[in-house]
Parts: sequence; structure tokens; C-alpha cells
Amino acid sequence: MVSTSFSDDLVDDDAIFITIPEVAPPRLDKALAVLVPEGAALSRSRLARMIDEGAVSRCGVAVLDGKAKVATGEVYRIQLDPPEPVETLPEDIPLTVIWEDGDLIVIDKPAGMVVHPAPGSPRGTLVNALLHHCGDTLSGIGGERRPGIVHRIDKDTTGLLVVAKSDRAHHGLARQFEEHTVARRYLAVVHATPAASDPRLRGLRGITMEAGGIVRIATELARHKTDRQRQAVVWDGAGRHAVTRARVIEDFSGGAALLECWLETGRTHQIRVHMSYAGHALLGDPTYGGTRRLAPKIFGPDTAELANTFPRQALHAATLGFEHPVTGENLSFTSPLPDDFAALIAALRGSA
Repeated sequence: MVSTSFSDDLVDDDAIFITIPEVAPPRLDKALAVLVPEGAALSRSRLARMIDEGAVSRCGVAVLDGKAKVATGEVYRIQLDPPEPVETLPEDIPLTVIWEDGDLIVIDKPAGMVVHPAPGSPRGTLVNALLHHCGDTLSGIGGERRPGIVHRIDKDTTGLLVVAKSDRAHHGLARQFEEHTVARRYLAVVHATPAASDPRLRGLRGITMEAGGIVRIATELARHKTDRQRQAVVWDGAGRHAVTRARVIEDFSGGAALLECWLETGRTHQIRVHMSYAGHALLGDPTYGGTRRLAPKIFGPDTAELANTFPRQALHAATLGFEHPVTGENLSFTSPLPDDFAALIAALRGSA
């Protein structure tokens, strides 16, 4: 397991402090890529440039060699760049706003919307919509393409997402995400039904059973070695520690199930990768679902066709709870199921 520590100086100096844990990649560039908080939005290539530019230091001395060896207990300081002028264009895209004040905004994101601009998706993103809705009030942390973004959900995942409008909110929310105190619950429809009594499931490394029929999946996640668009379960200490819990809400004749999943950590594609690893990939998942299909003999041809042609991963960020980073108020939000997801469940329920 790897861990990331924050210093209180993060708020004052716009810097991140990373303490090297016992298990970490031996090289500085690879260690930072694993340990840096995801909320800081620092890619591996950007970290490499920051090392070259002298933005990474230890004991007040810049470390300019990304291949330098690291040791347990060493503390590295990463000086963050000042906010870049935002050139991403505002776009008048409708948003479903659940909550908004001067420090943050909570959005119910639809399927098909990318969170922030990236190669292949320069326009039509949540950030474009937020720039139009919020003007220049978004937090500058995260740079030009990710102003205010503290966490994200995949393009075709629906549901709740919080965005920072002030830097103080950004720091406070990022800290909560890193300390795993943000409550995030997802609803997912998966192939087959995860059963606590299943010896195959119990025999998989990293999977344990908890009271109440809860399946706990704890692995490391890293980019796939041959497909950089995917994540993969790894066990070599070079990945990010990831923990997902899931329980069955409704069983559809053993051929599919509605799950409630919640995150202890928040890694890219985490639920999708973990459920696929467990042998219960999400319906409609084009990346991790493989060729698995529901059987018409169990569900009938119409329901099987609906499920097998579901156009996206069946995943919905249904609840989000956190402490307001400025006022200290405990906030909790719930998002209703989108129409396509609700129709899928209704069809499975009617055929089971």
C-alpha cells in the first residue's frame, strides 16, 4: 500500500509534499507519478517536466534527475505552477445544478459529457459549460484545462460531481478526497451475481468478504502495459492502492445484478476495473466488459437485446457527501437514476 501525505504548507505555498512510504517505485519520477494526489491533476509527463525545471526539491535542494533513487521517509516538495490564463472557451451547455454557493458547485452529469478538455475532446466538456455558468469564479488550481476539478467521473458514467469555485475550497476538497472522507456511492448493473459463498470469488487475491454480504476488493491499479487507455490490476508496488466495496441490492435470476458500490479510494476506472477483475464486469462496458452477453433463454430476447446493446457502462454516481470545505457544514446529495439506466433495471426486473 502506498500513501500520500499533505503538508499544511500546501494551502499557503501552492506546493505538495510527498513522503516516500515503505513500498514505492525506486526512481523519483515513477514514485511521484504513483504518489502524487490525483486531485492535483499532475500527469507523469508534466511531473517529468517539473523535475527538469527544478520544481521538485528535497531539503530545500532541487532534484533535477528523474532517475534519482528515493528512500523511505524522504520528503519531496513539488512547487505548483501558478494558475494559467484559461483559454478553454466557455460554452452555453445546459447543466443540472444540484447545489451552488460562492465556493463550490455540485453537478448531476449526464452520459456522454467529458469532464475536462483532452485530446479528442476539446469542446463540449463540463469545464466548457462551467466556464460559461461560473465565469471567472472557478478555482485556478489544475491549470488551463482543469479549473476547479477536484475529481471526475468517466464520460459515460452519470451522476454527481463537485467542482471548486475558490482556491480555498479546492484545497479543502482535495484534502478530503485524499483522506478518503468523501462519501461516494454508485449504482452498477453487472454480469452474474457476486455471492459471498462463491469459492472462485473468495479465492481471488485481494478479495475478502465483510459482514452484510459486502465484497471488498483491494488491489493496486496502474496503466495497462500495452493499452494506455486502460487500467489494470497489478501487484508489484508500482500501482496506486485502490479499495472498492460492493453489495448486491437486487439479483436478476443469477444472470445479472444491481450493486451498490462505494469507494475508499478514487482511481481512474476503479469500479469498472475491480468488478471486471472479480468476474462481474459492468453491462455495456466497452473497455472492460469483454464479449460477455446475457442469455435470451434466461431473460427473453427483448430484455437480452436491450442489455447486450446498452450503449455505455451501467454505472451511476448516485450519492455524494462531504464536509463543506469553508463552512464546515455536512452536505449530502442524491441523484435519481437516468432514464436509460432505470429502463434497463425495469426490463431485467420484469424478466427475472
